[in-house]
Amino acid sequence: MKRMMKSALIATGIMMLATPVLPAFADTPADKEQSRAQQLMGDIAPKLAELTDDVLYADVWEREGLSKRDRSLITVSALVAMNRPAQLRSHIGLALRNGVTKEEVVETITQMAFYAGWPNSVTAVSIAREAFEAFDTQQAQ
Repeated sequence: MKRMMKSALIATGIMMLATPVLPAFADTPADKEQSRAQQLMGDIAPKLAELTDDVLYADVWEREGLSKRDRSLITVSALVAMNRPAQLRSHIGLALRNGVTKEEVVETITQMAFYAGWPNSVTAVSIAREAFEAFDTQQAQ
């Protein structure tokens, strides 16, 4: 139960800055809130959504070997390198909530330009701008 609660909290945090929500499952009780993974892919790939919730966020992200802040920096770096703007947007938001500063996000993107390619970093800067604005709007509410 504790594991599920942590997963739900993390998924809820990611949901705040991610892409628009897809319709909920027809057979999901109205009183049960879906995770972001369930909303995005649960209707097509329920096992992938389950693994995202139960393994990635409830297990890997909760391991003690690295702080969530460090995991966020690593994830942002990997997403810049792979040029994954949709996932980068939500993970920059999560990084900010995990204590990474905007300056550190920008420095990470700048560093990655030399290892992952200039175009990937240029794309990441525009995604960071959007994520920063969304984060600031959320914080103001």
